Amino acid sequence: MTTTIKLEKETKEKLERFGHKGESYDEIIERLIDYFEELTMEELIEARWERLQREKKHYIPLEDV
Repeated sequence: MTTTIKLEKETKEKLERFGHKGESYDEIIERLIDYFEELTMEELIEARWERLQREKKHYIPLEDV
């Protein structure tokens, strides 16, 4: 199923600059979404890792329990 979205002419031109030859607008948008989702996930993982590193001094090793 497809749908129509309205874009300002400037926005459409910017979107075209992100595209590769023969790529549809849908493909361009999907690729950009994938990129930013991955970027967000990497930032989340990094933030969790940093928090774990700060908190690890409070952990008790299983061998000591």
